[in-house]
Amino acid sequence: MNILDKIVIDKRKEVDLKKRLIPVWQLEASVLFERPCNSLATLLKTSKTGIIAEHKRRSPSKSVINQKVSVAEVAEGYSNAGVCGMSVLTDGKYFGGSLDDLLLARASVNTPLLRKEFIIDEYQLIEAKAHGADVILLIAAILNRNEISTLSKLAKDLGLDVLLEVHNEEELHKSIMPTLDMLGVNNRNLKTFDVTIETSKKLSALIPDEFVKVSESGISAIEPIKELQEYGYQGFLIGENFMKTENPGQSAYEFIKALEK
Repeated sequence: MNILDKIVIDKRKEVDLKKRLIPVWQLEASVLFERPCNSLATLLKTSKTGIIAEHKRRSPSKSVINQKVSVAEVAEGYSNAGVCGMSVLTDGKYFGGSLDDLLLARASVNTPLLRKEFIIDEYQLIEAKAHGADVILLIAAILNRNEISTLSKLAKDLGLDVLLEVHNEEELHKSIMPTLDMLGVNNRNLKTFDVTIETSKKLSALIPDEFVKVSESGISAIEPIKELQEYGYQGFLIGENFMKTENPGQSAYEFIKALEK
């Protein structure tokens, strides 16, 4: 059993418990539920840099990344740096995040916010919308085609953008459908945790042009982004590279300024 399998087992238990504690009607009564979403896909199409910067305290592969800076500080720093979007990890057990992080980020900025989560149930989409998300992540490795279809349709009904993440050709082929906005290629091998941008390059030609291409994981320098732009990528999700510094917002600012040159 790999780490993803363990996370999904725990996530099912967590979602079942939450459903009993907080009913859907209560989430739908949230002030933020009626808020119109900001489209990340639209922004990425016109951006020269396409940076989606992440808030991440820790991960299964790197125990502690940054426990010191507040979500609000990071969100404001990223917004001032000129990122296209911000990814907020809301998984508690493995990544030290929470839905409160999403709320705090939403209270701080108008930047499109991606709820980075292991989504397996429609309830989590209602949660995302109620806590101020603009975009949701669907991971092809943990969902079958029917689940991707059901979840992406509901996301579109809620006004949310959909970023679907794949790791290989097989996942890509089962996932392509019109209810997606962005196709993300995760450069990290889930079995070995090795990272290479060759994965994004290899899959780029197989992604239809109507989807915004996003490359995820292992991007920590300007050169790989320049390379991947040649392959049609318009979005670049950067997690640990900014968060491992003392001032993630400043790091993002310097990175984007260098990329713009």
